[in-house]
Amino acid sequence: MNRTDDDEPLRGRWIAMAALLVASFMNLMDVTIVNVAIPSLAAAFDATDSEIEWVVAVYILTFALLLLPMGRLGDRFGRRRMFVSGVCVFTIGSALCGMAPSIEGLIGARVLQGIGGAMMIPQTLAIVPALFAPKERGLAFALFGLSAGLASVSGPVLGGVLIGADIWGLEWRPIFLVNVPVGIIAVLATLRYVPNLAGEKGLRIDLVGVAIAALALFCVLFPLIEGRQLGWPVWIFGMLLGALPLTGVFVWWQRFRASRGQAQLLPVALFRNRSYVVGSFLVMMLFSGVPGFFFVLAILLQVGNGLTPLESGLTTMPFSIGVLLASGMAGRLGNRVPKLRISLGGLLLVSCVLMLPFVMPQAGETLRRGALILPLLIGGMGLGTAISPMFNIVLAQVRDGDTGSASGALQSFQQIGGALGLAVMGQLFFGYLGRNGDGVADYSTALTHALWFSTFTFACVAVFVWQLPKGEQAKLDNTVAA
Repeated sequence: MNRTDDDEPLRGRWIAMAALLVASFMNLMDVTIVNVAIPSLAAAFDATDSEIEWVVAVYILTFALLLLPMGRLGDRFGRRRMFVSGVCVFTIGSALCGMAPSIEGLIGARVLQGIGGAMMIPQTLAIVPALFAPKERGLAFALFGLSAGLASVSGPVLGGVLIGADIWGLEWRPIFLVNVPVGIIAVLATLRYVPNLAGEKGLRIDLVGVAIAALALFCVLFPLIEGRQLGWPVWIFGMLLGALPLTGVFVWWQRFRASRGQAQLLPVALFRNRSYVVGSFLVMMLFSGVPGFFFVLAILLQVGNGLTPLESGLTTMPFSIGVLLASGMAGRLGNRVPKLRISLGGLLLVSCVLMLPFVMPQAGETLRRGALILPLLIGGMGLGTAISPMFNIVLAQVRDGDTGSASGALQSFQQIGGALGLAVMGQLFFGYLGRNGDGVADYSTALTHALWFSTFTFACVAVFVWQLPKGEQAKLDNTVAA
């Protein structure tokens, strides 16, 4: 049950929040930390390019495909139970990754990690209303933004440190094994401080809807992940086009079940919730720009300018500092002026990507790492400013029994956006290098080409947030605890 401002504050709620943030951090970091270890993995297993790519891709694919059904299972069986189970599965998967004897074993263990991530992550946002009264939720959601920003930047830094230290001669394996003690602590803290949230025992699971949604998502995500490596054959575009009728069939099926009073995977009421629909689009646009941005920037720093993974991660740290500063301010603002804050955050992110090309080295120049501090600091403040009110608006008016599925769907849109951004920006970046060489100036120009996509997505966030219904702020204040 959601808490109101009149309820007595829940003891240990911030410790419980820390457990949720740790799980979210582990999931997001595991997407980025593996990139640093790719050369080590290829050498250790004598793996092909395709096998190494699947070490990264299979986690994203499994995670995104299962978010919706796992969110619904949280509504059915209880969010704390599903969260704890997910952390356990993720931790076991991490241990198996760290002990993998072959590249095939590592890929299989990454699938298990993806399953665990999909089980625990939809529950994190859904548990927040049970821990905090409305006046505290702004800070709580801001901390999720901070976690996302820190994970995206600290993943490469932590990966570089662990691999460089070669702890006990384990080489790359500690990047996965470090999750084991962290996961155990998260489980113990959750069992102690998160209330036992009962599920809706009578809620049925829409298995047909699960199958249709999984197939539609697969038709989107597989081409985006594999298309560039395969050379964009015709059948890849056929899969992308096939996702459209499958989405239509999914919507029809959900409406059909609603008309018969049966449970839906994605409740039809969410389709009629303009805040949820517009907010989900904004989340997808925001996260289309962020992962691809760091992907091409890391390549420019390491391959184009010769920085080590650790140096590259440290160079991007101002972004995390910006997220931290903005998240602190977001917590003080609570639920006030959410649309203005989202729009401002989008504009700050646009400013960041427009400034970067002017500080990148040209022909014969050396990278000045200090010149990146201001643009990245501004970008981090933009993300921290936008993400807290965005999640708050999207989930504020969702019915209590549907928050798990709504949270899972929201994060599915987030993953689709991330895969889209990686695919498009990777194509723009590598496409330019393929035509024009690989000098320092070429890498800088390739970055400029790729950043046009981030500029577009961040500008969409700044503009389309004003399409939220009028009077949304009053609704948010009055119904956030409904």
